[in-house]
Amino acid sequence: MVQETKEARSGYESDISSKISLASDALDDEPIGQGGRRKRLRSAASTQAKSTKAVSKGTVSTSSRGKRKAGHGSPAKKKHKAQAEDEDEGISEVDLKDGQEIVGKVVQAPQTGWGSNGQVSQHTLDFLAQLRDPSCNEREWFKLHEPVYRRCEKEFKDFIEAFTEMLVSVDPQIPPLPPKDVVHRIYRDIRFSNDKTPYKTGLSASFSRSGRKGIFAFYHILIKPGDESMIAAGAWCPGRDELSLIRNHILHSPDRLREILSDPEFVANFGEPRPHPEGKRRSVFGHDDELKTAPKGVDKHHKDIDLLKCRSLAVSRTFTDKQVLNTDFIEQLKNVVRVLRPFVHCLNDMITLPVDEGSDSNEDQTD
Repeated sequence: MVQETKEARSGYESDISSKISLASDALDDEPIGQGGRRKRLRSAASTQAKSTKAVSKGTVSTSSRGKRKAGHGSPAKKKHKAQAEDEDEGISEVDLKDGQEIVGKVVQAPQTGWGSNGQVSQHTLDFLAQLRDPSCNEREWFKLHEPVYRRCEKEFKDFIEAFTEMLVSVDPQIPPLPPKDVVHRIYRDIRFSNDKTPYKTGLSASFSRSGRKGIFAFYHILIKPGDESMIAAGAWCPGRDELSLIRNHILHSPDRLREILSDPEFVANFGEPRPHPEGKRRSVFGHDDELKTAPKGVDKHHKDIDLLKCRSLAVSRTFTDKQVLNTDFIEQLKNVVRVLRPFVHCLNDMITLPVDEGSDSNEDQTD
């Protein structure tokens, strides 16, 4: 091996000193041969790798194990940096932590076009429509679009505030709770589902005498693109005790419930008060959990067997996207809530009052 000249060694050490922070005494102690140069170069590369810079403003980084990083000043790093600057000239640079990489650019929410005074905008419908695409309904995409979601969430909560004010004015039994106590999370429970997409494709809220949860009949509002927004009301999958009470009232006297379901306005909104011949949804009939035979202890030829076979007593009405975006959408919902109130109160009485009291009450029919 050819030994370095004194001049070559001096120049080499000067070059290394300008790139990395090492004490001159430590350099003097290192071997002068080729093996010493490799050791110092590896030390320099390790030090420089820790200060690798990457585009970060408007980006998200995740850990990436087992991936090799380019050294300081490498052609691959320069090329990547140049491409990032070409895509967004205004992006600044910060240090990435060890094991992190850039996964994409954060999408900011539009500055204009949002609803006011509790109105839903096209931006919210567009964002929810994107979640119907499996490639978008995943955590990495959602993280990059979180600013848009947060703006949609705020708009929906403003809408719920306006809806709550209207609902309480029509049905005083509903407490005026803040949006956080009635709005449902957008995250799906996928523990027992074959569909593993993590996010719902609609924004919803539920209201009852006890808030979002409880044993009482409810009002439910859903904003969902594709003409699938809806308002619903009733007792959805009530508990065993509550269902038993409702059935006992029907066995004792179904007149009040029958009268409500047969009201012309109720029929106009939710359909005829009898099961559909093809088993489709109509009025309170046709739910997936409806019994195929009579409940235990009930004659299958009972005159009210259609109601007694229901496990859920709930109705719903859908709205088109055009109706949702209309400035009078809250007023449209108000007209439907007026029709729903006697139905909700009837079910609540069935759940809470003794059989000889709840079935004959007609407080809502006189309004």
